[in-house]
Amino acid sequence: MYSYSIVQWLFFFYFYCFVGWCIESTYVSVRTRKLTNRGFMRGPFLPLYGSGAIMMLVVSMPFQDNILMVYVAGCVGATVLEYVTGVTMEALFKVRYWDYTKNKFNFQGHICLGTSLSWGFLTILMTEVVHVPVERLVLSIPNMPLKAVTGVLTVYIAADFALSFKAAIDLRDVLVKMEKVKEEMVHIQKRLDVVIALTSQEMDNYKAALAESASNAREEWAESMAMHIEDIKSGIERKLEQLKAMVPTWGAEQKKDMGEEILDLRTKYAIKLEDRKRLGRLRDFFQRDMIRSNPGMTSVKFREALEELKRRTFGKED
Repeated sequence: MYSYSIVQWLFFFYFYCFVGWCIESTYVSVRTRKLTNRGFMRGPFLPLYGSGAIMMLVVSMPFQDNILMVYVAGCVGATVLEYVTGVTMEALFKVRYWDYTKNKFNFQGHICLGTSLSWGFLTILMTEVVHVPVERLVLSIPNMPLKAVTGVLTVYIAADFALSFKAAIDLRDVLVKMEKVKEEMVHIQKRLDVVIALTSQEMDNYKAALAESASNAREEWAESMAMHIEDIKSGIERKLEQLKAMVPTWGAEQKKDMGEEILDLRTKYAIKLEDRKRLGRLRDFFQRDMIRSNPGMTSVKFREALEELKRRTFGKED
């Protein structure tokens, strides 16, 4: 059984956070041939690795004399940790920092069978090989220096985590706002459809037609929101050009009433277009750095907006 003090447990956690960062950053840097600071935090620490290591030590404690049970406990414990962490982070930040959707036998994209089975072998490796010399090293450090180092690390990591958490929340807000702009562009497109349809109708039917269109728009909303933002923009611009060509054929009253509506829609479209561009530039350094550190992050609800931010962050789009 492991009988460590709270300070020692904390130090083990920080140590494995750092080791995990080294492994992950090296792997990604070699694979992409570009230095990459991996992880949720800005500093050289990956909390998921630290949590995973501590979890492996804890769940294996009752089975230290039974390697099969150590394996099973590692599989179950790590899978639960990975799933809970993934679900929580997606609920908070609206993005997934890892995604097993393309893997066979995955569950909701947060966990998959292959990874779960691997956790068991890693638990055996951790408890039987890796932790033995690490434990020996930490236990050899005098109590006061260990407390001092752990205290400094605690303050640093807490500050880093707070900044990273804020950056992730701010990034989530940008995604939400970008999606809101897209919804408003869809609404503009629907209103333009109504204006075009009404050009051959009596003006007395205008308000009734708008109300009917609003009802129909609610039914078609999901389909419209599935459209690519570029398709929505090109559709709006095409409809505006179509209306511009139709204006000379209208009567004076129709020009007056319809013209105000078209001007209003054109103005709103220009504002929303600029809003989308401004949000997509992502001027905040910490938000851009979070995307650079996690190039594989995905989002179920805000996939298109996130991909746009990633393209701009990596310089693939103006």
